[in-house]
Amino acid sequence: MSDTSSSHSAQLTLNSSLTAWLDYMQQIHVSAIDMGLSRVLPVAEALGIVQSAKDKAYVFTVAGTNGKGSTTAVIAQLCQAGGYRTALYQSPHLSVFNERVRINGEMVSDQTLIDAFYKVERARLNCGLTLSFFEMTTLAAMLIFAESKCDVWVLEVGLGGRLDVVNIIDPDIAVITNIGIDHVDWLGDNTEAIGREKAGILREGITLVYGSEEMPQSVQQAIAQHNVICYQVTQDYHYRKLDAEIWQYSNAAVTMQLPRPALSLINTANALSAILASSLSVDLPAIEQALQTVKLAGRFDYRTHQDRHWLFDVAHNEQGVAFLIDQLSRLWQDHIAQHRAGSTGSIKMLFSMLADKDIDKVVQRLSQANLPISEWFIAEIDYPRAANVTDLRCIMSQYVADNDIHDYKDLATATQAVAATSDPQDLIVVCGSFHTIGAALAALGI
Repeated sequence: MSDTSSSHSAQLTLNSSLTAWLDYMQQIHVSAIDMGLSRVLPVAEALGIVQSAKDKAYVFTVAGTNGKGSTTAVIAQLCQAGGYRTALYQSPHLSVFNERVRINGEMVSDQTLIDAFYKVERARLNCGLTLSFFEMTTLAAMLIFAESKCDVWVLEVGLGGRLDVVNIIDPDIAVITNIGIDHVDWLGDNTEAIGREKAGILREGITLVYGSEEMPQSVQQAIAQHNVICYQVTQDYHYRKLDAEIWQYSNAAVTMQLPRPALSLINTANALSAILASSLSVDLPAIEQALQTVKLAGRFDYRTHQDRHWLFDVAHNEQGVAFLIDQLSRLWQDHIAQHRAGSTGSIKMLFSMLADKDIDKVVQRLSQANLPISEWFIAEIDYPRAANVTDLRCIMSQYVADNDIHDYKDLATATQAVAATSDPQDLIVVCGSFHTIGAALAALGI
């Protein structure tokens, strides 16, 4: 640890602002992403986090390429409806950092976070270690959950599984939503390598809910190695839409007709399977209540604002965009029926991505989908890993006519532009990154 880090830390107190603490934690480690648990564990043990989770909490850990946010949101809502004091940790956030740390559905306060950051920082300094922003903030979230005596912890893995800081906690139930190609610089460029990393959350004899029909051999090997009980979608549990309001879930023990949630059915089915496989008691009325109330901003999130129709979705890889396209095709048909009234509405894209994502595949998928996308509004995300507008336009020009691409200095300006040039019969789709969604929501003031 550098003297500069110590000196900056000394200036931060319990009275320092949340913004000051977040800015400080961005600066104290050499890289934003640093995979491994060797630096994290001593600090976690000094804080008593690992032992507290083991002794006092029931833990769900959720990994996967897509759908982690929706899955964790549904698990948490089901537990809360069942009467359990429920902690939910997710990342990243859309608007404010506090979104990442919730207890019984409520974001924790700035001061609660500051208190936890202060304790984590003291422990880090005593251990003589540096931690990344994600490591610091995840430890703080876990400390809050431990001190709040939460019955259930629902933890979303940030990156991979095996070496992610969330993996310092042994889960009672593990969920792997799916395995696709993403974060290749850290996880590998094939599903076997990526599957091996995600299966790193498994422990001896626990239960795994696996939410995809395709399972890499590396995951099968990890299941056998750890004597894991595995429930896999379409083999051990099933789901299907019955109508606009009702869907059906079934496994070997039960068949239930349930209210359709605002989130995707596959992620909901995975979450419900995790609850049913657990030792927790959540009855049918609680399940129905949870599904009617669960929501998650930025996940196929449809809103009307100032007579314009918006769809926000954080899809940022090929698999996520494939799901978005499938859902969007159905939404567009409903939108036509309700809003066009004989006019010529179209879909307008507000779009930006991080440079380390597969922009080419995402744009190709979107542009070649059977959707009436008329224009693209692009700008650079205000984030170190952002793709610049020149590169975005260069990639997009392979699939989209230059005249249909409009670039702007920032996402706030692009948001205002797409709103100003759209009509009530149009649908504005915002996607490409959590940061894209966050900036658009901020620009709209919603």
